[in-house]
Formats: sequence, C-alpha cells, structure tokens
Amino acid sequence: MARIKKVHGEAFKAKVALESVRGDLTANQIGSRYGVHPTLVNRWRKELIAGAGSIFSPNQGIRSAKKVADHDKLVAELFEQIGKLKMELEWLKKKLQSVD
Repeated sequence: MARIKKVHGEAFKAKVALESVRGDLTANQIGSRYGVHPTLVNRWRKELIAGAGSIFSPNQGIRSAKKVADHDKLVAELFEQIGKLKMELEWLKKKLQSVD
C-alpha cells in the first residue's frame, strides 16, 4: 500500500516554524503536536530564519503596490466589459420585443 504524501500550506508551515523559533517546545514535541516529522519542523524553522530579512526589504512595498494597481486595473476592465454586455443585452431585448 503506497503512502500518500501530505502537502502542507504556507500558513501551517509558518505556524509550526514560529512555534519552533519561540523555543518553548522541542522539535519532537512540536512535530507530535502538529503531526509532522521533527526534521520538517527544523527545516521550516531554518527557512523562516533565512527568509525573515526579505520581509522588511524596501522592494516588498513596491511589489505590493504594483499588485494592487494591477488588480484595480483588472477590476476596472471587467466592470467595463460587464457594462458593455448589459447594454447589448438590453438592446437585444428591445429588438426582440419589436419583432414580436
């Protein structure tokens, strides 16, 4: 019988890694609490510590602002498309009524 590989989300990994960084419990205790192997706990802890500096990088805010601008642009385009489709639908309804 084959084992099914678990895929853990980013939020779960961060939660486990933060608990490991606190140092209140050992990796074995944290692993048994969350149902993961202690080596994963240690790996996630190392990744958290290594990547913590990038959280406060100055480019992080620029990327977030760019994502927001792209999202706003997409939303505006979609609303424009909805407006056009509504107008076409109303026009077709009027034409259909005049044919009857």
